[in-house]
Amino acid sequence: MINPYLIHPATIVEKIQEAEDIHTYRLQLNEEATRRTFRFTAGQFNMVYLFGVGEVAISIVSDPDEPERLDHTIRAVGRVTSAIGRLRAGDTVGIRGPFGQGWPLEDARGRDIVIATGGLGCAPVVGAIEYIFRRRREYGAVKIIHGVKTPRDLLYQERFEAWRRQPDTEVLLASDRPDGTWRHHVGVVTELFERVPVNAARTLVLMCGPEIMMRLGVPILMKRGIPATAVYVSLERHMECGIGLCGHCQMGPYFLCKDGPVMRYDRVEPWLGRTGV
Repeated sequence: MINPYLIHPATIVEKIQEAEDIHTYRLQLNEEATRRTFRFTAGQFNMVYLFGVGEVAISIVSDPDEPERLDHTIRAVGRVTSAIGRLRAGDTVGIRGPFGQGWPLEDARGRDIVIATGGLGCAPVVGAIEYIFRRRREYGAVKIIHGVKTPRDLLYQERFEAWRRQPDTEVLLASDRPDGTWRHHVGVVTELFERVPVNAARTLVLMCGPEIMMRLGVPILMKRGIPATAVYVSLERHMECGIGLCGHCQMGPYFLCKDGPVMRYDRVEPWLGRTGV
């Protein structure tokens, strides 16, 4: 097992622009021995460290079957992420991880999957989607629902088009501030929860995005017969240590860096939207 306290250098081999201030960084760990032993599951995260600046928790968006390639989608919004945003291919960052609990993709085999996301919340589930489509025959129908404020906020456009072409797959997009180019649903993403066809008895839901979307959206799915025990959410809190010591990411009795970030909805519902817990 990789020591969670050690920072491993990694080189940026490609920097892919997703939006004006959002890039996907394709990294390769520099140490050959670390590359051979590094393993992760879809939904886990790394602490990405910029030497002399600090570190930040970022979801791994690449396929777990390709552990030597680590993709992280990063929005330049804070001190560390803005500094990372100025880096280019060939520059070095540090990687500590992986941390947390991922999506229940083994339990999902043979079931229909609804993947519901909002904004940059799509990033934590990208690796899971790629994992499912590489084993397409092992899963049932796939419904991908994604909402953005404006069309400019739509990331991974090429991925969405590729996913749409997969067999027995439906991609539904929503924007509540559309422009003249928008050809999809106009309104908030939770409106699509009422319209997407589902077989409630065999459906598993993977959801990530704003907590308000979860608090409003999951009851809609439950009214349609999907139990809370079949809904998994990926949650965000300020994470510093990654191993449940610092307490910054505490949510009720849980530490999201080790008990999450992916958790079953019925376990965390009482603390969603609450501060200071």
